[in-house]
Amino acid sequence: MTIIDLLSQNAEKYANETALVEINPQFDPKGRITWREYALMQPEPGQPFRREITWMDFERKANRFANLLFTRGCKRGDKVAILLMNTIEWLPIYFGILRAGAIVVPLNYRYTADEIKYCLEKADCSMLVFGPEFIGRMEQICDRLPQVTDMFYVGEDCPAFADSYDGMIRFCTSKHPGVELTEDDDAAIYFSSGTTGFPKAILHSHRALLHSARCEQAHHGQTHEDVFLCIPPLYHTGAKMHWFGSLLVGGKAVLLKGTQPEWIFRAVSEEHCSIVWLLVPWAQDILDAIDRGDLKLSDYQLDQWRLMHIGAQPVPPSLIRRWLNIFPHHQYDTNYGLSESIGPGAVHLGVENIHKVGAIGKAGYGWEVKIAGENGEPVKQGEVGELCVKGPGVMKCYYNDPKSTAEVLHGEWLLTGDMAMEDDEGFIYLVDRKKDVIITGGENLYPVEIENFIRRHDAVKDVAVIGLPHERLGEIAAAIIEIKPEHTLTEEEVNDFCIGMPRYKRPRKIIFAEVPRNATGKIEKPRLREIYCGESLVAQQIK
Repeated sequence: MTIIDLLSQNAEKYANETALVEINPQFDPKGRITWREYALMQPEPGQPFRREITWMDFERKANRFANLLFTRGCKRGDKVAILLMNTIEWLPIYFGILRAGAIVVPLNYRYTADEIKYCLEKADCSMLVFGPEFIGRMEQICDRLPQVTDMFYVGEDCPAFADSYDGMIRFCTSKHPGVELTEDDDAAIYFSSGTTGFPKAILHSHRALLHSARCEQAHHGQTHEDVFLCIPPLYHTGAKMHWFGSLLVGGKAVLLKGTQPEWIFRAVSEEHCSIVWLLVPWAQDILDAIDRGDLKLSDYQLDQWRLMHIGAQPVPPSLIRRWLNIFPHHQYDTNYGLSESIGPGAVHLGVENIHKVGAIGKAGYGWEVKIAGENGEPVKQGEVGELCVKGPGVMKCYYNDPKSTAEVLHGEWLLTGDMAMEDDEGFIYLVDRKKDVIITGGENLYPVEIENFIRRHDAVKDVAVIGLPHERLGEIAAAIIEIKPEHTLTEEEVNDFCIGMPRYKRPRKIIFAEVPRNATGKIEKPRLREIYCGESLVAQQIK
């Protein structure tokens, strides 16, 4: 069995039941009417407020796209990239690529034009599906992608360098293309990155995708009656793999295009959502809106909401205690994972372990974990070592990168690069990140990339970027800048210089100080974190 067999099962068993709903609150009319009522009012053409498809529609769309790929010469093992914002077309396109026997390559919608080009080349992509938000970026590179033979555009006003997805798919048959696949076949390439900032192409098999579905359902007990609210981007392993638990049982999912607290509560209320996965900033915003009185629980139908879980970054225990004070009937959970282990679930807290908030948990369903020293052997309980995981969801390799693969895959064990410790009850706490990646609002920032940019300023002698704790975002990037002798530099000048970077990569705090380096010339980031953070990450979590 593969992940796409689950789609066929749902299409047969729940043919006319709703599979996916897309909601865009930006077109919410004034007044207290339901979204379903507004949908009947025929909103602005091309900008539907609410759309839905059934499981039968879902499978037919996937089959049609697979057959469209065949008309363009797509072969088994070809790589097809997706560059879309969350939309109801996203998942049928994803499954259509898999159904064709091709390898799906989701791309981060924050990527710059050059980053898109890099990833398309790195993964050997021959085809790309993209949306209207990316026309400008694709115009910059479309004539520099000789290996990308076909581009499909999802939306109105198709640019001249692409073909209209909507215009072409309607003429394709919805018949199952008949490609036979096994769990060992290659399925997907997801991009991650280390401290260098250069994305690595992570190759996963169909076995890994299927295990992520089983793992998610085992952890959160989804039933066919549950409704999952999906807010994070679908290119992210976290969002999609959590949805896989709903796929396994044929449950409805709601794709919400927005993160404002009122929008989230209206989606939960109107669509009867029972499971919601949040990032720390969104949970913080909800609690703050309730405290201010901007969000009144009595205005919404929330009784069916049973589970709130958080991932993608360390979770402040104080936030969860505050949440459960307002929502005492909620189950809470957190999962740890990384793209190399097909996202969340390798380590799992468990809804029954609310007393251990602050820990990331124990080995997840079907997973093994160990905390290892430099020799690869497990350390003693209570000692710090590198967290390693083993299970069906471990990547096959970094695509076309045997050197990087050998650095993190030791036999069946994946070295996560995260330093951790285990308490006397067997619960694991993260202590520090070996790779120095900063996680802000669920997104990874790569210090070396920011450092290299800032070093281009004439007045900068040296720079180090670290993460500082932040109540809402988890962490923010702080740049410690050492100024050249006989030069001056202000915070405003640094911020103006950093406008050349994408907004989410710009440091939120500027500190002028000496940058310490050790005898081998390496920046002493642990020392900087001790100076500016004041305590270790594990100390914050155990509080």
